[in-house]
Amino acid sequence: MASLIPSFFGSRKTNVFDPFSLDIWDPFDGLFSSTPVNVPALARETSAFFNARIDWKETPVAHIFRADLPGLGKAEVKVEVEEGRILQISGERGKEDEGKNDKWHRIERSSGKFLRRFRLPRNAKMDQVKASMENGVLTVTVPKDEEKKLEVKAIEISG
Repeated sequence: MASLIPSFFGSRKTNVFDPFSLDIWDPFDGLFSSTPVNVPALARETSAFFNARIDWKETPVAHIFRADLPGLGKAEVKVEVEEGRILQISGERGKEDEGKNDKWHRIERSSGKFLRRFRLPRNAKMDQVKASMENGVLTVTVPKDEEKKLEVKAIEISG
């Protein structure tokens, strides 16, 4: 059962011990930043990554990834497969144009680049990956090979 109390380190649901994930969680990330907190996000360096939340579900026939990417179109997102069964999802959300007479009261939406990589198991059909985007949700489907049932062969004992 999921906890109703938010985690001290955020609500990230990534399993640190997941052998298929190349994500590395750093609890000290951003703690020792040289950028002052009170500087508006638009004035900060644009090389910051925003956190793209991705769910990974395995069904009997496929691995299914869903990423919430509100405000992004398919032109701003890339889905790639690399050697070694690596699925890579990346993209960029541009920052809001700042007008001469604009006065920002609050900036909470993240901008910048994101990159997520997942090592898929051997049964993934990397040559048949499909991706679609609808209402800001990216869905990547990676079909699986059928599980081969182990054949049990009786061995006659001699002697």
